[in-house]
Amino acid sequence: MLELKQITAHYGAAQALFGVNLQVKAGETVALVGANGAGKSTLLKCLIGLITPSGGQVLLDGQDVTGRTPAYMVRQGVALSPEGREVFAELSVEENLQLGAMALKLNRSEQQTRIDEVYQRFAKLGERRQQLAGTLSGGEQQMLAMGRALMAKPRLLLLDEPSLGLAPRITDEIFAIIHQLARSGTAILVVEQNAARALSSSDRAYLLANGQLVQQGASNELLNDPALRAAFLGAASHNSPEASRLGAAGLTNIRLEKPDMRQQNFMPNFTTEQQLKDHQLAGLQWTLHHAYEGSSFYREQLDAAQIRPEMIKSLDDLRRLPFTDADDLRAGYPFPLRAVPFEQIVRVHASSGTTGKRKVLCYTQKDLDDWTDFFARCYQMAGVTPLDRIQIAVGYGVWTAGMGFQLGCEKIGAMAVPIGPGNIDMQIQFLIDFQSTVFCSTASMALLMAEEIHRRSLADKIAVNKIIYGSERSSVSMRRKISELFGGAELFDITGLTELYGPGTGIECPDHDCIHYWGDYYIMEIVDPETLQPVADGEWGEMVVTTLCKEAAPLIRYRTHDITRIIPGACSCGNPLPRHSRIKGRSDDTIKFRGVNIYPSSVDTILSEVPGLGSEYQIHLTRDAVSGRDHMRMVIERGEGIDDNRNAELIHEAGHQIKKQLLVSAELELVAYGSLPRSERKSQRVFDSRIEDDIVE
Repeated sequence: MLELKQITAHYGAAQALFGVNLQVKAGETVALVGANGAGKSTLLKCLIGLITPSGGQVLLDGQDVTGRTPAYMVRQGVALSPEGREVFAELSVEENLQLGAMALKLNRSEQQTRIDEVYQRFAKLGERRQQLAGTLSGGEQQMLAMGRALMAKPRLLLLDEPSLGLAPRITDEIFAIIHQLARSGTAILVVEQNAARALSSSDRAYLLANGQLVQQGASNELLNDPALRAAFLGAASHNSPEASRLGAAGLTNIRLEKPDMRQQNFMPNFTTEQQLKDHQLAGLQWTLHHAYEGSSFYREQLDAAQIRPEMIKSLDDLRRLPFTDADDLRAGYPFPLRAVPFEQIVRVHASSGTTGKRKVLCYTQKDLDDWTDFFARCYQMAGVTPLDRIQIAVGYGVWTAGMGFQLGCEKIGAMAVPIGPGNIDMQIQFLIDFQSTVFCSTASMALLMAEEIHRRSLADKIAVNKIIYGSERSSVSMRRKISELFGGAELFDITGLTELYGPGTGIECPDHDCIHYWGDYYIMEIVDPETLQPVADGEWGEMVVTTLCKEAAPLIRYRTHDITRIIPGACSCGNPLPRHSRIKGRSDDTIKFRGVNIYPSSVDTILSEVPGLGSEYQIHLTRDAVSGRDHMRMVIERGEGIDDNRNAELIHEAGHQIKKQLLVSAELELVAYGSLPRSERKSQRVFDSRIEDDIVE
């Protein structure tokens, strides 16, 4: 949209700007940071036409507008909120606003519409519309100056020192409004001494010193660059900010005590595939020895297969090992697969609700430390930094989700907002009040929140730019809808399961075409779910995992029943870790409904215990397009010879048992015996229309 080329400026014989180059793209917020006298305001005046540059060009939409008048620039969609506010003290608030659109020569109706829009954005001005501008507080005058500029409905808003002389609380309000304007699509060039506020509120930044650009780049990178901070802070410290060349510019406000993401690298140091394989073989051999010596279950399994740990000499030998399954975990309840003494166990977690015994896993402190580290790796992969605020809307307690998201968040030094699932009103309130930048939830919760944000017209009032979700499948169209309704947030699909530590065992990469999984913590195989034979890379099958360093409850060829495929070759994002496709479904037809895992075999058991019901049924899952809520409808056959006059009684009893045992509510419909289709193969009993298109492009 805007490009400044080699701009120079003079005040008489004194040169203020020396060949400055700067760009602002449509919809982008750019910060221009520097100390007093750096030339920031001079640059804005050259841009808006208050000063004619002594050299260089100002290009707007590719057209040369160098030296054009301020009125012309306003008509082209550029407006300035000047340093020091510059309100007309003897005019009322409303008269000041009218001046902002004078160059456009609007009719009275359009002018009043725009004034009302300003009052809607700045409620305090609406309360003081007839008050003289000179009697307003400093913060209110700043709002008036910004509102006056917005009267022109600019495509590009220039803000010159918007926080100058304001109390911290008022500065917070001003920058919250700046963020709202940016979310609504307005391009903003903000000139600011408070570098920390400017950088944390912008997409890109330029650092200006003595009329010259000394650094530029993505704002979050500049904020997290310790070398750059040191260069501009000089000898400054928290106790002595005046020692800094830019101490007054606010760089000392950066959270220096927080870890730097580039110093905290959670990625492994492998550079070749062979190095990873060597690491995996060593881990596999350790796991087999550890499990054989510490777990009676694994010793019995390996003895039955006539395999001793020392017989495993290569990764190909993995195929000789027996499989384990969820039934093995339930059979070993409450401490299945335990391979360490009880005194080394520091925590247990369990899977979400199913009938019968839960899948419970125990953890040593090292297990928790490993989990925390590779969950932080997920955040790192998604571009999360210590400056982010992460709103965690997944379950806490015995389930792994909340703890995993929380520990990883704290490990990288970001701010955690641990709400847990549900309570939409509180979620919305916290998104607005805390200005959370990352939202973590299930896919359906993200969709529900997106719909609610859209319904309440809040997209320009929240700060979420990343959504990290998992636990259930999501389609391309669903992801696109969530992103759009969240105001363009970037989505990252995160994987994991309770048996394998919990969530965070892999995450979608920034190129969004795969899941990178942590091959240094576990080996992944893809097998045919019927024959259990390995399939070639690139073919869909069931994911089987073997841990490499898990102490309390190691996994050896554990069948996850998740359907995916290994993607061969290097990823375009440049990360060397192996990758697989996003999860397509489950081989055991497990249903994920409102956060609860439901096994068809559990439904079989419940219905068989209700006299008068048959054995055939169908489960229809749908998602309401308006609310985003999932619905379950069960079509059940009556028993042979059972009359339909018993429908009400049977529906009541079956509904009660389903609610009691599965913890979900379903709409029930009874049909005559023999009316549902039969097949010589396994009958299709689950019809999930929540996913209407492919999970990958």
